[in-house]
Amino acid sequence: MTHHRAPRRRRTVRRLQAASAGIATGLLVTGLLAAPAQARSRTDASAGPEAPIGTAARTVGDARFEPGPCPRTPEPMEALEDARCGTLTVPENRAKPGGRTIELGVAIVPAATDKPKPDPIVWLAGGPGDDAVGEAKMAIDGGLNRDRDVIFMSQRGTYSARPNLLCPNIDEFNARAVGLGHDAPSTERLHVEATKACHDQLAARGIDLGTYNDIESAADYEDLRTALGIKQWNLYGISYGTHLALAYMRLHPEGLRSVGIDGILPPSRAGSAATWSSARQGFDGLFKACAAQPACNKRYPNLSATFDQLVRRLEAKPVTTTVTLPGSDKPVKVVLDGGALVNWMTSATHVAPQVPLALDELAHGKPQRIARQWAGGKLSPAAMGRVAHGLVYGVFCSEWTPYETQAAALKGGQQAFPTFPRSVQAQAPQLAFLHPDCDAWNVPAAPRSIRDATRGDIPTLALSGGFDSQTGADNGPYVARTLGKAKVVTVPYEPHVVFATSKCAQEITVSFFDNPAAPKTACLKSLKAPEFEIGS
Repeated sequence: MTHHRAPRRRRTVRRLQAASAGIATGLLVTGLLAAPAQARSRTDASAGPEAPIGTAARTVGDARFEPGPCPRTPEPMEALEDARCGTLTVPENRAKPGGRTIELGVAIVPAATDKPKPDPIVWLAGGPGDDAVGEAKMAIDGGLNRDRDVIFMSQRGTYSARPNLLCPNIDEFNARAVGLGHDAPSTERLHVEATKACHDQLAARGIDLGTYNDIESAADYEDLRTALGIKQWNLYGISYGTHLALAYMRLHPEGLRSVGIDGILPPSRAGSAATWSSARQGFDGLFKACAAQPACNKRYPNLSATFDQLVRRLEAKPVTTTVTLPGSDKPVKVVLDGGALVNWMTSATHVAPQVPLALDELAHGKPQRIARQWAGGKLSPAAMGRVAHGLVYGVFCSEWTPYETQAAALKGGQQAFPTFPRSVQAQAPQLAFLHPDCDAWNVPAAPRSIRDATRGDIPTLALSGGFDSQTGADNGPYVARTLGKAKVVTVPYEPHVVFATSKCAQEITVSFFDNPAAPKTACLKSLKAPEFEIGS
C-alpha cells in the first residue's frame, strides 16, 4: 500500500507504507566471527588490510560482495558522488541451497573526517518497500557521517535490487483511487484486483514471494557485514526500518555496537490496531498544541470535535471536488469521505501549522486545500514506480495479518475512535483492505517468533515525534521495557521520522553514536510549538 503524502516542512520521507494496493514510511551485526564455522571466507588480493571498507571483493559462505558502480537512483544524488559502491549477491531462499540468487546494491558514503571511527552506521529504510540508497541524502544532510562511514544497501526487492518487486500497476491504481470512495466495496474489489495482478506478474517471473520478509532481509544485512569484513557496526532505522532493526537485534545481535530507531514500529505489536492507536496519539498531540496556543484555540476551538464531526459527516455524504496539481493543468477528480479524511490527517501532521485552517475550510465548504494535498501525494512522480510492493506485502502478509484478526483490527479502531462510523473503523489508516489483499498475496506465515519482543542490552536510542500519527510515541517506552540499555526520547511537535525534520533530533542521534550511554538531549528544552496558521 502506499502513504498518502502531504507536503512537508523539509524533505519528503516515506512513512510507514501500508501494504494495500489502494494506499500509497535493518540491522546488522558482528565481524568476521559472524561467518558460520563451516562457511568459507575468501578475500581477493586486490586490497590491503588497511583499505577502506568496500574496496575489496570478498566471499563468505553463500554471499559475495563485489566492488562496482553505485546503485541506480531515480534522480542523481550528490550524497553518493564520493561513495564506494558495489553489489552483494545472496541466495533468494536460504532454505534452498544452490537455488536462485539476488543482487543488492551497496553504497558506502565516507565519513566527513580523515580519521573515521572503525564502526560504521548502517541505514535501514522506511516502507516497507523503500530503497535505503534513495534515502542517502536525508542521512548525510543530517550529519550522520560526521565521524563514521554510513552504509546504504537496497533491501531485497527494492528499487535498485535485482530483481526488484515494484509493481507500478499499484501506483497507477492509487492515483486513480483519489476519485473513488475510500472504503467502498467497489474500491475494495479494484484494490484486491491490483494486488492480485502484482502477485501474478511477479510470480510469473519466477520470484519466490515468500522470501521477501524481515527474516531473510536481516540475514542479508548480516551477510553484508561479514562480506565487508566488519567486526562491529551500528544501525539507524527509520519507520519500517525500525521493525527490521528490532527483528535483526533479536536474530543477529552479536556484532551490534548500538542501534537507533526513529518512528518506532515494534514487530511484537505491529498491525491495524496499533496503527489506530498511533493515529489517536498523533492527532491528539496536534489538537492539544492548537488548544494551548491562544490564537489557534480562539479561532479553532475544540478542533478534535470538529475533526470527529467531519469524519462522520463525510462518511455519510462524501464531497466530490476537482483540483489541479503543480506541473499540470489537467483537472483531477477527488472524493473526500470519512476514510479519506482520516488518511489525509495521518500524513498532514507533517504540515501541522496548516491543519486547523484546512479543517476549518473543509467544515465551511472549501475542500480544495485538503483535496489538493490528498491527491498530490498519490499523483506525485515520487509515488510512481519506486515502492517495492512485493516487499510490502511480503512483510505484512507473513508477519502481520496471520497474527491479527480482522475482528481485532476493527476493535482497535473502535477503541481509538469510538464515535467514527464502523465503515471507517474497519480500515486502519494506510492499511485499507489489508486482509483481503493478503488473501490474494498468499504467502506462508512467518514463524510465530517474529512477533516476540526484542530483548537484550544493546544500547538503543528510541526516538519518536510528539505529532507522529503513524508510529505513536508510546512505542518508545514499549520497546524499552525489554531493552536494558534503551534511551527513550520524544521530540515534541515533530511528525513521523524526526531525523528528517528536526535539527535537535539529528544532534541527539549523532551524539548517541559518539556515546551510546549518554546522548546529548539539552536541545529539547528550547523547542517550541509551531505557530498555527490563522485564517481570516
